[in-house]
Amino acid sequence: MSGNSTLWDQILFQPPLCEGWKRSAEGAAYHLGNCILLLGYMGGSGIFGSIYIFSLLAAGYFCYALWGWLDACGLDIFIWNILLVMACLLQLAHLIYRLRKDNFLEEFDLLYKTLCQPLQVPFEVYKEIVKCCEEQVLSLSRDQNYALEGKTPINRLSLLLSGRVRVSQDEQFLHYIFPYQFLDSPEWESLRPSEEGTFQVTLTAETDCSYITWPRRKLYLLLARDRYIARLFSVFLGYDISEKLYALNDKLFAKFGLRFDIRLPSLYHVLGPASSDAEVEKELEEREEWAAPHSSMPTFVQTAASAPPPPAAHPKVPRPDSALLALGSLSWSHPCVLFKGRAPLAPTQTPEL
Repeated sequence: MSGNSTLWDQILFQPPLCEGWKRSAEGAAYHLGNCILLLGYMGGSGIFGSIYIFSLLAAGYFCYALWGWLDACGLDIFIWNILLVMACLLQLAHLIYRLRKDNFLEEFDLLYKTLCQPLQVPFEVYKEIVKCCEEQVLSLSRDQNYALEGKTPINRLSLLLSGRVRVSQDEQFLHYIFPYQFLDSPEWESLRPSEEGTFQVTLTAETDCSYITWPRRKLYLLLARDRYIARLFSVFLGYDISEKLYALNDKLFAKFGLRFDIRLPSLYHVLGPASSDAEVEKELEEREEWAAPHSSMPTFVQTAASAPPPPAAHPKVPRPDSALLALGSLSWSHPCVLFKGRAPLAPTQTPEL
């Protein structure tokens, strides 16, 4: 203990002084190594910054090893710097391996920046999602069908990456599907994991399209295993279905001059296939009569500003077409979807006036 204290006293209070300074400078390898190390420590963060740092550190320590072998003639200097060079090279190899492993196709990189990065989804989570679809980008040529009404089974979930897809029912146009929208989100949400079903609409590519697809069983296993990914898909699917419902709602508004509130599940009884023409006409008459003395209060069916005033004698209302039926069935099948921040009413709930 006394020996240690004496050593520390000599270091702190009586430091050894250099008896004589060298008159000649060190070799060029020593100074070059210092310059390279200075540049190496200026690297940034991230995987590319780490590659930059360890590359220059390996070069700098290699210069130190040359200096220790040629000029300083110190075996210990040479061995230590060679070990540091090997450590930097191993770390560099690990970083390059990670970079190649995480290197996706351009479509997947753009998908992450468009959908997941704004929600601050960790990249490790995104890799699990991409791994579930086997990192494959599929294509649809023009006029090729993705699904046929009543024939194609619901056994996958697909997301459109490029192009435009036309959705129709009974050869009547419903709406379009644009990039970064799901192709079959209503069909996916309409079935439980143990149920089977077929498409009720036809999806046809109007341009050359590309998309990714998740097999149904494989995706259900991923959602059951990872709760965060399950919530993420719930948000994506809910928003996608609401956009499709509003697209159908705007189509009905442009056709009939009446804007229906698609949040009301009771709209299904007006637009569903079980409603007869007389029931539809009676329902509309009752709502217009109720809205007359309460014009200042919100109504279920709002008359558009550009629509002409209704005639005195109500003509016979035609039977709803496929767009109406699709809107009614969607609003009834998905009562729990949030429509742009507005929660729908429960099936047994009546609106508060």
